[in-house]
Amino acid sequence: MNLYDHLARARSFLRSKRGLEPSPYFSISKHRIEEVGEAHRRAELATSDLARMTFGHTGRVVDKWTHYLDHYDRHFSRFRATPVKMLEIGVFKGGSLEIWREYFGPDATIFGVDINPECADLVTEPNQVRIGSQADPDFLREVVEEMGGVDIVLDDGSHIAPHQRASFETLWPMLGDKGIYAVEDVHTAYWPGGYEGGYRRSGSAVEFGKTVVDDMHGWYHAKGEQLVRKDDVDGVHFYDSIFFIDKKKSEPPMSVRLPLGSPITT
Repeated sequence: MNLYDHLARARSFLRSKRGLEPSPYFSISKHRIEEVGEAHRRAELATSDLARMTFGHTGRVVDKWTHYLDHYDRHFSRFRATPVKMLEIGVFKGGSLEIWREYFGPDATIFGVDINPECADLVTEPNQVRIGSQADPDFLREVVEEMGGVDIVLDDGSHIAPHQRASFETLWPMLGDKGIYAVEDVHTAYWPGGYEGGYRRSGSAVEFGKTVVDDMHGWYHAKGEQLVRKDDVDGVHFYDSIFFIDKKKSEPPMSVRLPLGSPITT
């Protein structure tokens, strides 16, 4: 789902609420969003390799919120120039797959999945695209098996709450140790209607991300684990409209008082 579709749906929702005028944010014109001068300004301010690559991209169309780029670089940079296996849910026009190839390098395995059959042609080898639903567990498992495993999952698919949850429940157990699961455009979790979201609505991406936070802290409460094992999560990082979950096998937390032999009381 691209930026303009998000804006149109949000604008439609706001107008449907009696007495509620659309926010100026949702009245931003397509021309304003694409303004060349603004793009150049942000390109000059780019602080990461990924941001510079994206702003300098001349291949297939890519549509990303600019503030994601440095976050991606912060979390994904350790995989550069390695045989990383990445799965991106949502192909759109194919541009992001090209950028990931440039960013990660020739040894990476990069697959995209999309429900739109037209996306099958929006790819250049060695990148691969498979057509199917992100809410279909069997399809996702087949893709990951074909990839030979997965280290990074990036969900930029339908942004519909049950689809995001289904993808996570299927792919998290298949994600390699020290892998990363990222979900973007989670602002849609606050929008009722087609996205099946709403403020603190159970099942949305934001809410299942919060559940993972609770599961990570399962060492300290007796509520049980809802989505993931407490010893499988190394960190959960929330930013505006996007979050990252680090997977890593861990032992129970331990506190130590140093130097060894120090008294318990002070």
